[in-house]
Amino acid sequence: MGLTYVDVAVMRLTGENGRYESRFLVDSGATDTMIPASDLVRIGITPVGTQMYELADGTRHERAYGFALVELLDRVTVEQVVFAPEGTEPLLGVTVLEHTGFVIDPRSHSLKRRPASPLK
Repeated sequence: MGLTYVDVAVMRLTGENGRYESRFLVDSGATDTMIPASDLVRIGITPVGTQMYELADGTRHERAYGFALVELLDRVTVEQVVFAPEGTEPLLGVTVLEHTGFVIDPRSHSLKRRPASPLK
């Protein structure tokens, strides 16, 4: 399976203080979305707590998190975002996909809109 990337915008909940836009690696194995801390601070997102995260290599790290508006492919959701170390590639977690109604198409390495979101 190849890698899937998508253009994403991240904004403060109030919509003030700018916007962070980047190409994110879509990771169906990650729950939350991870962005370099300096980019989150620059647009006015502040940490509200910390949480322990397990990385793909099995190591565990405590990271700060906050909340932001996340926009991709003309859909917007409120998400928990992780303050990542500098130099970290922006990573889009699966909860954004679930909340915006997208799934990863493994053949085309792109996102496809689900016909409906389950409420059952």
